[in-house]
Amino acid sequence: MIEAIRSRLLHWFAKHGRDLPWRRTRDPYAIMVAEIMLQQTQVDRVIPKYQAFLTEFPTITALATASTADVIRLWAGLGYNRRAIHLQRAAQIIVEQYDGQVPASVAALRKLPGIGPYTAGAIACFAFEQDVVFLDTNIRRVVRRLCVGPDHWPPPSDTTLLAHAEALLPVGKGWEWNQAIMELGALICTATGPACWRCPLRQHCRAYTAAVAADSELVMTPATPRVKRVAETRSTEPFIGSRRWYRGRIIAALRNLPTGTVLPLAELGQRIRTDYTAELETWLQKLVVDLARDGLLLVTEQGVRLPD
Repeated sequence: MIEAIRSRLLHWFAKHGRDLPWRRTRDPYAIMVAEIMLQQTQVDRVIPKYQAFLTEFPTITALATASTADVIRLWAGLGYNRRAIHLQRAAQIIVEQYDGQVPASVAALRKLPGIGPYTAGAIACFAFEQDVVFLDTNIRRVVRRLCVGPDHWPPPSDTTLLAHAEALLPVGKGWEWNQAIMELGALICTATGPACWRCPLRQHCRAYTAAVAADSELVMTPATPRVKRVAETRSTEPFIGSRRWYRGRIIAALRNLPTGTVLPLAELGQRIRTDYTAELETWLQKLVVDLARDGLLLVTEQGVRLPD
């Protein structure tokens, strides 16, 4: 069965995989940029920013020696601005400690700022074509449904899912396989409304089999592409008005100023919220201190500005 799964998925990907710019290169630096940008950001938003970033910083040395303010400005529109700082710090470490060559081992990659298990595995696989297993949101969902069964709560552990992923991985085809399984999760085996009727793996999928057995009237057609699932209720902080939202507004306010411009704290407060008063100064100072700790701005006696 595993050989059939491998063959079907790789054939599907060869025919239906998207032509994404980072799939056309094995340059470790370009792959690292793409993978960090793709953390929690949709592909359509990343593509133009990825291309612009590599135009501005074509080499890892160019990024390592660039003004941090310029890096933050170019990151506009991607969100999670700390990723920009982590990416530049990783580039600086690579230049200083690895002679400008992105390390190939997952262990070495994991030591770089902003690079966790998934990103390290993705760089090792997509830049160096290593047979590495790792989990992102899409891979986790596909492996879970394919090998474990219908969505339920609590989910299986990552250790369990990694073991399944390891068993599925075809030797010598890590690049193609991981791209394919990610693509299946992005295009067909989606979080809601999975298009099971056109999934190449449906006849081997435990979630699909269980759904059909549980509902004899369930017909997977273009009109009803669904798999029954238990709703997963999670409490999430509303984004607008949240701490992260205001952090983004602070960086956006500074990003739009001429290089080196210092913005007084009171003026910054007025720029990020219309109801700002002196009573909110302590709240604003805490946000500013946290951003400075993350390397996203500098605090001076006159106010705040982007780092050099």
